[in-house]
Amino acid sequence: MRIVVIDDEMYALQSFLGEVIDCDVEVRFFKDDERAVLDYIRKNPVDAVFSDVSMPSIGGFELAEKIIAAKRDIAIVFITGMSVTAEDLSETLRQNTLGFLYKPYNANKLLEYLNLIRKRTPTLYVKTFEVFDCFVDGKLVEFSSAKSKELFALLIAYNGSSLTMTDAIDHLWQNNDVEKAKILYRNAVFRLRKTLEAIGVPCVGFGRAVLTLDKSCISCDYWDFLQRGGSAYRGEFLKNYDWSIEYLPELDRIAASFR
Repeated sequence: MRIVVIDDEMYALQSFLGEVIDCDVEVRFFKDDERAVLDYIRKNPVDAVFSDVSMPSIGGFELAEKIIAAKRDIAIVFITGMSVTAEDLSETLRQNTLGFLYKPYNANKLLEYLNLIRKRTPTLYVKTFEVFDCFVDGKLVEFSSAKSKELFALLIAYNGSSLTMTDAIDHLWQNNDVEKAKILYRNAVFRLRKTLEAIGVPCVGFGRAVLTLDKSCISCDYWDFLQRGGSAYRGEFLKNYDWSIEYLPELDRIAASFR
């Protein structure tokens, strides 16, 4: 799970970090820099924003309106030391706001909000051994093109490492000239973004010529095997795709070590 925290007071940021450091939460902190916040949220998968209400450069409510315009389904929790309630919010903010975290922080309330955020974000199950498929709530994810599905498979195989456009082209469009390959890559990226938006799992960060993966909302048999071994791998990995062959020696080595 990835959250953004916005507060102009550094001690407040450090206090918040102290509360969540032991949780499975990736936290990105910002002061009241509207441009930096919006740029990050547009380019990265973010589940929720915790924002101070009163800041020098921009009010928390105003900034939250702009954040929701950039990412419609994002959850908002307002941080405040004032007597602010849902009655003070616009209709747009009410629809996205989970509640208020009043200063000084209450650890139990913070954990309550984090649990609510987790429930809002469905888990994507990814199956890589033998053929590649993805499921949300037991339902098969339908990709709009074979190449967007293969691009996502490559991201999964990269296991959290950034995937550059150059690497993606080398794997998926190596037989095309450079300009044609770039067009095909951008089309696959666009289609992948739409698929993930449709299933409500914003797990890919779409940067300039680079893709990143947020693993926190994905369950994957390949990642589990790398960590714990077991019998899930039986010699076939992403067998739809020729480039997957390069992964087999390491998978065979891990499998042998658990026999």
